[in-house]
Amino acid sequence: MRFTKMQALGNDYVCLDLTLKQPGEELSRLARALTDRHFGVGGDGLLCVLPGSDGRLRMALYNADGSRAAMCGNGIRCLAAYAWSHGLAEEGRPLTVETDAGLRTLTAAADGIRVEMGRPVLGESLALEAGGRPWRVRPVSMGNPHAVIFVPRLDWAPLEQVGPELEHHRAFPDRANVELVEVTAPDLLRMRVWERGCGETLACGTGACAAFAAAAASGLTARRGRVELPGGVLSLDWPDPDGPIFLEGPAFTVFEGDWPGGS
Repeated sequence: MRFTKMQALGNDYVCLDLTLKQPGEELSRLARALTDRHFGVGGDGLLCVLPGSDGRLRMALYNADGSRAAMCGNGIRCLAAYAWSHGLAEEGRPLTVETDAGLRTLTAAADGIRVEMGRPVLGESLALEAGGRPWRVRPVSMGNPHAVIFVPRLDWAPLEQVGPELEHHRAFPDRANVELVEVTAPDLLRMRVWERGCGETLACGTGACAAFAAAAASGLTARRGRVELPGGVLSLDWPDPDGPIFLEGPAFTVFEGDWPGGS
């Protein structure tokens, strides 16, 4: 089985082109095998490129634990980079992709690939306990659930404790991605993220959108700015509070290979 290893700000995926042929085994189990960093290729998730309706492509993304992710901002940029470079779409032309969270349109941009990520849905702040202390948590949906926490200093926040506890908190029945966020300037956030089904990752596109939307809605930032993650920087733009948020950043191929475990 041919695969392509891809990454966007260190958020890494094993990409399978399934536009012509389905694998011989169940995708959730295949995701666990391929993304294993010791016995497999290694990655935060399995990115499947599938045929969609009306000539479009469809993205199916599985977390490293085999669970399905409805949307992924870094993963969908990798899909666009793959489609453009492998002739599945006309290079550089706008590309509309079907996802479990709806249609998403991608275009080539100065800082890589720009994605229309849909409208953030912000919930009311919650007072939750994790890591033995209370936190003020802002739920945000980007087609997948997020728990955004603003902290005075990112270096002081115990993500390793707070992340897994809030991921599985009863307030989030579908589990949550957890973002710890420091506002460092009116146009700059610093963030660490605990992704459901993966643990801490170097970047998260939907998490960056959720954090930026929560900050902008609270008046902590302007509606255009950047989010700095351990893997690099993403550009965000949310011009209309009732409209979609836009995410921009790079995506690259790391290497290609053949997986002997499938047909």
